[in-house]
Amino acid sequence: MTPTPVPAPSPSAFDESNLVARAQAGEQAAFATLVSEYSRKIYRVAKNITQNDEDAEDVLQETFLKAYEHLSGFQGNSKFYTWIVRIAVNESLMKLRKRKGSRFVSLDEPIETGEEEVKREIAVWEDNPEQRYSHEEMQGILDEAVDSLKPDFRTVFTLRDIEELSTEDTAEALGISVPAVKSRLLRARLALREKLTRQFKRKGDDLLGYL
Repeated sequence: MTPTPVPAPSPSAFDESNLVARAQAGEQAAFATLVSEYSRKIYRVAKNITQNDEDAEDVLQETFLKAYEHLSGFQGNSKFYTWIVRIAVNESLMKLRKRKGSRFVSLDEPIETGEEEVKREIAVWEDNPEQRYSHEEMQGILDEAVDSLKPDFRTVFTLRDIEELSTEDTAEALGISVPAVKSRLLRARLALREKLTRQFKRKGDDLLGYL
């Protein structure tokens, strides 16, 4: 009886480490695959930080250009995506500094976190906002609230809660400590909660005026 051939295991649809190794060996198609895989995510990160379509496009191009130029220096100590996110964040912050001066604190600057306690009182929504607004209205309200955050808080919130990077990957991408990520994320979430509470209350009052 002829033995039934055992099919070879199919390769993973996307193998980051393999693609990076091939790109470092000079295979341009491998780098193009990495660009295709991560372009939308990098653009989204840049747009959330810069709040500007043209700046986000510039950051996208600069990120992958610098990644290609310095590809040989990537040692594989972190994920490739984490590495290019860090490039994108730095490029985005440079855009902000050029646009608005040097009023923003660098994400590389250490901050004291300690064991701080946040005792801020946040109002409770009286009803479910999703029952009051359409999906489009809700998304617009949320986007506006996120855009209003300070750049360092907005960046951490974007990577952790929108892009869903782990706390450790976020810390590595931004070059800050894990406690700093946790502290900034907490402050970002509290600030958003407060802004959204005021927004929903104000809109609710406006609606009552028409009744």
